[in-house]
Amino acid sequence: MLIAKKPTILLKSLSAVSLLVLLQNNGYTQETSYLKNIKEGVTGFIKPKDDQSFRTVQLKDLTDFKYQPDTHIGNQNQLPIVKPYTGQKASLNNLYLEQAQTSKAYSSQAKILSLEDAIQIAVKRNPNIAQTISTLAGQNANIDVAKAQYYPQLKAGMNTGDFTSNDKGRQLYSVEANQLLYDFGKVKSSVTTQQNKLAVEQANVLISIDDISTQTARDILSLLRYRNIIKIAQDQLNGVSRLHEIARLRADAGISSNADPVQAQSYVEYARSYLITQQNFLKQQEQKLRTLLGFDVSQMDFNIPDEFVKQSGLYDDPEMNTIPTMIAAKAEIDVAQSQKKQTQLSAYPTISLVGSVSKALNGQNPNTGLENDTDGSVGVQMSSNFYQGGALGSQVKAANFAEQAARAKLNATYLDIMDQTQIARESIENTDKQIWVLLDRERSTAKTRELYEEQYKLGKRSILDLLSSEQSYQSSRIEREAARFDIYDTIALYIKVTGKSRNAYHLNNIQIQGFEVQP
Repeated sequence: MLIAKKPTILLKSLSAVSLLVLLQNNGYTQETSYLKNIKEGVTGFIKPKDDQSFRTVQLKDLTDFKYQPDTHIGNQNQLPIVKPYTGQKASLNNLYLEQAQTSKAYSSQAKILSLEDAIQIAVKRNPNIAQTISTLAGQNANIDVAKAQYYPQLKAGMNTGDFTSNDKGRQLYSVEANQLLYDFGKVKSSVTTQQNKLAVEQANVLISIDDISTQTARDILSLLRYRNIIKIAQDQLNGVSRLHEIARLRADAGISSNADPVQAQSYVEYARSYLITQQNFLKQQEQKLRTLLGFDVSQMDFNIPDEFVKQSGLYDDPEMNTIPTMIAAKAEIDVAQSQKKQTQLSAYPTISLVGSVSKALNGQNPNTGLENDTDGSVGVQMSSNFYQGGALGSQVKAANFAEQAARAKLNATYLDIMDQTQIARESIENTDKQIWVLLDRERSTAKTRELYEEQYKLGKRSILDLLSSEQSYQSSRIEREAARFDIYDTIALYIKVTGKSRNAYHLNNIQIQGFEVQP
């Protein structure tokens, strides 16, 4: 019987082997790191280093400017200045009157998603934002294109001999190297132009984020609006159906006219049609949110925070230098100015160090006159475009007009923002007043409905009076709910117009498709 011996491992040998492998790995790692550093160092001499900092926006840099409205625009009237709102500040307390009823129908089985979480989901997956970020990345590459003029330029080529002469079989190979020495700031101006364009594209990404976040917020608010209106519409259908049944029973008993149930039936059909219409609108909103969020929202409820109104800063003065549209317009002015400077500098000479090597095969080198000879040279070259038929002057004029257009766009953006903010405030103020009127109407119609039903049973009121009171009561509820969400919707627009979307929906300091905003 053979007994197999257990394998034995000498710890001393194992330790020695492990140490040897570790030393080899460390040596390989150090060698790889050393070679990598050498490679990066050499690469830094021949081309710009890859810079991914454009994906992080420092708002304090983009917003480092102050906007003062131009005193005159083409000798027209002075631009108005945004002043503190002097109107009556609405309490907006009534915004939450229906809050308990908003999610009652869904709370038992629906998952609850906050408005902020929904918006963050939307902006992290929307292709429109991905498109603007890709455009931003492309513009960042254009900066490297402009910086490349600082680095050596190499050209290589091959020329044949003159086909009509004896050297037609010659091939002349040449390599030329060009290193910029001094250009009076032309390349620097070109780099600055591309960097300013990068600021424009960064602002465009912010605009795109604001657009998607606002669209998502408004669609969620519309979804909640139609859910609440459908609940009231169902109450209306139940109410007129009950009255129709009362009228039918009274007509069958001979207490009232047979025309009463017929008249009541028309109200029932109207209420049912209205309910179907609102359900259709609800399905449309669910589809919009399904597209934005990527999942079915029919069984999901959304929570609107109580701070939604406070975060809007409805009665604060807009900070113009923090609004993305203003940032983009200001950056376009910087682009126009740098382009104008770049055009003006193009008339100055460029001084370069030029070296070339040429090698002739099957013939004479034209630089030396010797067969199959090699020739090389190194020298300083200065070149300048002194005159191009007046093109330079025309380019300067075009740059001046481009700067004027950019300044006009900034002023137009300011006026549009100011107009939209004032309209939003007035709209909210008046809608708030309307809601209180609708509340009074709702209470009075509710009391009227009760009195009319008692009088109908006594034969002192017709079925039409009873149906009209029921419809008036429900319509006042519907109008109040619509007005309440009109205020919400206007606040969402106001948040976008004043550039507060990222603060209101907590979009700062998070990764949005590889893009981050740091205040």
